Amino acid sequence: MDTKRLQNLELAQSLPSKIGLDRTHKKWRSTPAPTSKRDIFTRDKAGELVDMNDPECEQILEIIRRAMGLTHMLNSVWHSEEEVREIWSEITGQELDSSVWIIPPFYTDFGRNIRVGRDFFMNQNCTFMDRGGINIGDGVFIAPNCRLTTINHDFDPQRRKATFCKPINIGNRVWIGIGAIICPGVNIGDNAIIAAGSVVTKDVPANVIVGGNPAKPLKRLV
Repeated sequence: MDTKRLQNLELAQSLPSKIGLDRTHKKWRSTPAPTSKRDIFTRDKAGELVDMNDPECEQILEIIRRAMGLTHMLNSVWHSEEEVREIWSEITGQELDSSVWIIPPFYTDFGRNIRVGRDFFMNQNCTFMDRGGINIGDGVFIAPNCRLTTINHDFDPQRRKATFCKPINIGNRVWIGIGAIICPGVNIGDNAIIAAGSVVTKDVPANVIVGGNPAKPLKRLV
């Protein structure tokens, strides 16, 4: 990576300490959510209700700011495939196999809870909201404009600014078609195909094609 890109990367890594968070923090304040002795990241990933009024939420906001800086750097100029993998590794904390191919732009609200396998391919303009964890197996294809989100809001109107998470788990050799949306808590079995434009709200068995809104089984592959 050349000197200029290295300087940009170092700047992105330092963003949380350079950007004031008080204004945003106040904007998101709501009724306090239940708390426990476990740290905010453990509770968030475990699906417990988290409110921005929790003092520990500052730690989540710092990672969000860092992800914003790194994705801006990833998306704003051209990078080689190797450089894309390097920046992705900075975002997620996972060193990628050389078989992985990612085409920017890519967006994430967190980044640290994304894990992908070998031979992973993702086309442009995809968004991963991964605070609950996004785990992707080997040989997975994701088409352009797909959205994978693990985060949801409390249904109570008085507590709607609070959030809770459920993980998304995707097996091996899955193909997710253009514009598909994968909702929190969904598990997708090996070899499944998600048709273009689908909204997947329930688990998808292995070796099945699903489609529609909400997505339903259309055909078995074997």
